[in-house]
Amino acid sequence: MSWKKRILAGVSLSLVSIGLVACGGNEKEGSSADTETDSSSTVIDADHSKGAMEDYAVGKTFKASEPLDVSIMYSDHEAYPYKEDWLFNTELTKLTNITLDPTLIPRSDYEQKRSLLISSGDSPYIIPKTYPGSEVPFVSSGAILAISDYLDYMPNLKETIEKWEMNPTMDTLRQNNGKYYVLPGIHEVAWQDYTLAFRTDILDENGLEIPTSWDELYTVLKALKEAYPESIPFSDRWQGNSLLKIAAASYGVSGGWSYDNKTFDEKEGKFVYTGTTNEYKAMVEYFNKLIEEGLLDKESFTQDDQTALQKFYTGESFVISTNGQELITMEGNMDETIGKDKYSIAKSLTPEGEKGPYIAEHRLENGIMLSSKLKDSPNFKAILQFIDWLWYSEEGQVFAKWGIEGTTYELIDGKYTLTSDINFKGLNPDGTKDLQKDYGFSGGVYSYGGTKDLVRSTMNETEVAWLEQMDSEREELPLQPPAPLDDMQLEQATLISTPVKDYVDQSTLQFIVGQRDLSEWKAYVEEVDSKGGTQYIDMINDAYTKYQSENK
Repeated sequence: MSWKKRILAGVSLSLVSIGLVACGGNEKEGSSADTETDSSSTVIDADHSKGAMEDYAVGKTFKASEPLDVSIMYSDHEAYPYKEDWLFNTELTKLTNITLDPTLIPRSDYEQKRSLLISSGDSPYIIPKTYPGSEVPFVSSGAILAISDYLDYMPNLKETIEKWEMNPTMDTLRQNNGKYYVLPGIHEVAWQDYTLAFRTDILDENGLEIPTSWDELYTVLKALKEAYPESIPFSDRWQGNSLLKIAAASYGVSGGWSYDNKTFDEKEGKFVYTGTTNEYKAMVEYFNKLIEEGLLDKESFTQDDQTALQKFYTGESFVISTNGQELITMEGNMDETIGKDKYSIAKSLTPEGEKGPYIAEHRLENGIMLSSKLKDSPNFKAILQFIDWLWYSEEGQVFAKWGIEGTTYELIDGKYTLTSDINFKGLNPDGTKDLQKDYGFSGGVYSYGGTKDLVRSTMNETEVAWLEQMDSEREELPLQPPAPLDDMQLEQATLISTPVKDYVDQSTLQFIVGQRDLSEWKAYVEEVDSKGGTQYIDMINDAYTKYQSENK
């Protein structure tokens, strides 16, 4: 069967993903994929094992016993649009006897159209690019597979969970029935990519150093404002979502892209509503102070990325949010506009806040949902083995990230090195071909998670050194305890929490930019409570108490 290219257009569904943690369970030490499964697993019978390997196990390359076509949802990235003849596609079929049949969806529409396909029952078998929490709205309908029932058929994943002691983290994915419905990408260590970038040449000229805390950032911005009165030292991008995500973690809560309605209060032993906590207020007050003193551009929360970047490139600002790949892109643009060696920029560690040196990231990455239709496929077992190999075996992860040894990369002194004509992320600037665009490797649909060394193998030395420093000087926020809701409660919680969160987002912006005075915070808290904040948290705490009593 030839590759199918179907670009979906049109209808957009809005979907709220609640990051609800749910009840944990004792996962038994599993057997190999083809031996007797334990009581927590569902046995796949012979009628649904067509094409499967009889001896599939850790260390074995998966190859279906006959050619199979497998449907997959595909988030098509505008920077490296899908090509049917990518080496990734052709070599994957040679290696595994699997031909992937993609439903192509533009990246900008992926979440909405993913929801439409699942809800309509038209979803492909494999649904990648799903962050934990995004699966929750589909659980009660039965549209997606309870994949935790079938882990015995995924030996690489099971071994990774055990070896990296991931069971407590995986338990946060469980729903009220004790099962989980998403297979996340798993990192050996937490990967914090986003932080702040600084014009270090400007800092050096003024005798300043890159700040390591929010208090130090305030001092540096004040000094830059004095030195350059016409500037606004900090003008940000991504509508402040990255900035608030990073900052909130250091205040002990969540915000921005990672905002979660609930926060567990260790002292009180219960959940509280995130957007009304003292910690959240302290973060809002901090950024309001920066704006009031002309240190942070209030347009940071509304302007598009290019506008923010242009201010940074032209010297109107000296600080901006970034990540490792964006930093390389910024350097390339500034080489052209300012001139190579006429400037310098660098990433800071994520600033330390009132709570401590915490980061928002944990070790779970975006992952995979599976259509519940898959369990009726005669190739069910084979497809699980294939997923286990490609996304969770070391061999599969290296293939997805680097490609074919001798063709796209060489191993030199144990280090992955691009072949002479291939470039990726500036690792080989003289290369005329790109690993992603021209070959399809290191794409976001297939390549995420893995060992620390593999994840960092496509990063330059500066980025690796930064991550090593982050490892030693920053730590993950503690996991929140389970508070599972049943199907009816999940539906009710979604109806309550969605408008409340929208109100919190709106009010957060108003307080930060000064459209609403912080003296009205008490009134705001009362408004959040009246809109359903208290009702929502009461539901969560009831679920938490029930879980505690049933799992002493």
